Amino acid sequence: MATFGNLSDRLAETFKNLRTKGKLSAADVDGTVREIRRALLDADVALEVVKDFTGKVRERALGDEVSKALNPAQQVVKIVNEELVEILGGQQRRLEFAKKPPTIIMLAGLQGAGKTTLAGKLAKWLVKDGHTPILVAADLQRPNAVTQLEVVGAQAGVPVYAPEPGNGIGNPVKVARDGVKFAQQKMHDVVIVDTAGRLGVDAEMMKQAADIRKAIDPDEVLFVIDAMIGQDAVATAKAFQDGVDFTGVVLSKLDGDARGGAALSVASITGRPIMFASTGESLDDFEPFHPDRMASRILDLGDILTLIEQAQGAFDEDEARKMAEKFSTDSFTLDDFLGQMQQLRNMGSIKKMMSMLPGAGAMKQQLENFDEREIVRTEAIIQSMTKAERTTPKLLNGSRRLRIARGAGSTVTEVNQLVSRFEQAAKMMKTVAKGGMPNIPGMGPVPGGMGGGGRGKPQPKKKGSKSGNPAKRAAENLALASGEKAALPAGAGGGTGFGLGGSKKAGGPTEDEMAALQKMLGR
Repeated sequence: MATFGNLSDRLAETFKNLRTKGKLSAADVDGTVREIRRALLDADVALEVVKDFTGKVRERALGDEVSKALNPAQQVVKIVNEELVEILGGQQRRLEFAKKPPTIIMLAGLQGAGKTTLAGKLAKWLVKDGHTPILVAADLQRPNAVTQLEVVGAQAGVPVYAPEPGNGIGNPVKVARDGVKFAQQKMHDVVIVDTAGRLGVDAEMMKQAADIRKAIDPDEVLFVIDAMIGQDAVATAKAFQDGVDFTGVVLSKLDGDARGGAALSVASITGRPIMFASTGESLDDFEPFHPDRMASRILDLGDILTLIEQAQGAFDEDEARKMAEKFSTDSFTLDDFLGQMQQLRNMGSIKKMMSMLPGAGAMKQQLENFDEREIVRTEAIIQSMTKAERTTPKLLNGSRRLRIARGAGSTVTEVNQLVSRFEQAAKMMKTVAKGGMPNIPGMGPVPGGMGGGGRGKPQPKKKGSKSGNPAKRAAENLALASGEKAALPAGAGGGTGFGLGGSKKAGGPTEDEMAALQKMLGR
């Protein structure tokens, strides 16, 4: 996540220095804790939270669990991870639904925190979970707030109760109370009440929010806070807790480029759990908050569980089963390839998914340079083909490829690269479907016959390499033993994982690209 980018980099550099030491002295621990303290303060984490956090890390790092560990550096990372989970709330806290519907959820926060948009995101998320929410427009102060909520509700496919035009007209307490009654009549099981905010904490706003809470007796009061608010987060959270109180926190704008200290301060300071995070502008950029997963992201350890959940939501199991059958029977076509890429795109931003992989921080520059439109260009090339060409790529002669390139607004080289990568992927997936090991380009078959060559006829003995470079000699001998040409050195070939024009320095697909293709092509 962009919000924690600088903090992640600082912590990664600190741990990198530790890994060069087999045993940690008290001075090493103190130096590490000092760097962690500086990184957290620079990220705008509240001073009292930083003191408590670093104190616990230091105490544990000087104890037996590190001194007796086989790998002290890894043990320190483990300690920091566990303490980060604690200050982020420890356990995930889910919404508590009323035993007798409707469940009433009230949103509160400063103006500009993103409450109205978040109301739509929460409603859409609830719909996916089988609920029938309704939005209540009780923000009658901010200009066009009612209209905005109606637009957001339409985008989320959720009804909006808005009897007043807003813009200073109407009684928000009455609207909130009547909205709950309306939801009961229309059999909605969740009511989300959007309330007014101000540009700063003031007595009038607090009184109105407190009056609404008293009138509707909500099951959950969610305090929406901008993750980029910095040190003001603590004062704002405390003021709302004293004036209105809340049961949970929602972090908005967690995709921003600010320091993100609010996320690491608010749960610890208020004692209220962070329940959701808004991670982008789309209504789908919304997810339950998991302290352990967020800590892993901050420490660049990845968030594989969230990635798997997103994949499960986007990929159809029956479709995946059909794909597996197609791989094993050699009937996988470019149409299938296109369908798999479209499902991948349904998962959301490729950059965000890649950022959830362990070690993504080291690939920051590559992720920044990744063009999300690459899948769209690949789709354009495939869609410019006839049905017969998609089913039988061998029909693609020179004139056909030129026609396709013109139709897709691309070049013949890009068409060639796409077809080549498709053939490689189909061949690799067929091997995997049959229980073998894929022959990754540039690596040669896996020694020992695990799907690479089986128990076929023995290859005739080839003359060994005479290269003076040991690495090159080993690679050439392995290739000669396999009956293939030696792997191209880095710098030959090019293109990206989807067969389009990437860096010319890439010598065929990398292992990471192949892993990404395996995921994309029906798992």
